[in-house]
Amino acid sequence: MNWIDNHIEITPPARPKKITGTRFAAILGLSPWATPFEVWCEVTRTYQKPFEDTIYTIAGKAIEPKQIAYMKNAYAMTDLRTPTDWFGPDYFKKTRGDFFGEFSVFGGMWDSVLVDEDGRPRAVLEFKTTKRSEDWANDVPEYYALQAALYAYLLGVDDVIMVASFLESRDYDHPEAFVPSAANTITVEFKVSERYPDFDYMVVNAGHWWREHVETGISPDYDEKRDAEVLKALRTNSLSPATDMDELIASAETLRAEVDAAKTVIAAKEKQLAQAEKVIKEYAVGQFRPGDKKVEVKGSAYTWTVACTQTASIDKDALKADGLLEKYTKPATQYRMTVNAKGE
Repeated sequence: MNWIDNHIEITPPARPKKITGTRFAAILGLSPWATPFEVWCEVTRTYQKPFEDTIYTIAGKAIEPKQIAYMKNAYAMTDLRTPTDWFGPDYFKKTRGDFFGEFSVFGGMWDSVLVDEDGRPRAVLEFKTTKRSEDWANDVPEYYALQAALYAYLLGVDDVIMVASFLESRDYDHPEAFVPSAANTITVEFKVSERYPDFDYMVVNAGHWWREHVETGISPDYDEKRDAEVLKALRTNSLSPATDMDELIASAETLRAEVDAAKTVIAAKEKQLAQAEKVIKEYAVGQFRPGDKKVEVKGSAYTWTVACTQTASIDKDALKADGLLEKYTKPATQYRMTVNAKGE
């Protein structure tokens, strides 16, 4: 990894991740949650923030099946199909999290689709849960709309139905008790061609971003503030650029001084320890009786164990004089000591 100005360069990845619906808006600079640089790090497998379930993701997983059932019943959507309906049980394992294997750059997973009488997709449904109802007051948040629009585009359909359930704090404590209804769940429909008349151009731009940054291994410019978390992780495992070299050198000098000081103290103690353990070993050897294989010297925290093994050594002078290997082979006694903390 090379740091150059305000971007980094790597060897282009052999198997990059795809541009999914959640990454699409960020690449276009339209996501408040992720930057193009962060997405590039994910796609090129350079770095990805560790994923941990939160109360929000747990609630979303628990409530989505309830939302699907609500749409089937309240809106008579008998033609609604889930990923399980489409791909079968264990669909994630079967598809490896990508429902669009025919595309090399774009992919991801839709939540549900409506099908026509021939079983072909005719609309995409995306389900969301949130406690921020104000974000949906005027319209679907752009980064969610773009996610659904991309999946509709890849499926070759124009219709999108966004389903959002608004949760209270108590719902995050017990998501299994949440019941979608007209009082807490809304639907917003739009056509991709009407909401985004230039959607083809947006897809082309994302493809251009891929060729410019993923295929070359050259990242988009990073932002020291918005990408601070990602940059910190990258700089921890690689040489930092000049922007923080002074800080790195100052830290290294402090650590070096502390390590050198500790080595000075440890060196004297190690010498004392070696002398003490030499005496302990001599004492233990003196305790061996015929047939003993080991002797233990126990302290309050550690146990010194001296093991006795029988080996054969060669009397080289006699061997040289007589030329008989077997005649002058004699047994030798060796003692090996190990030290273990109590309880180990």
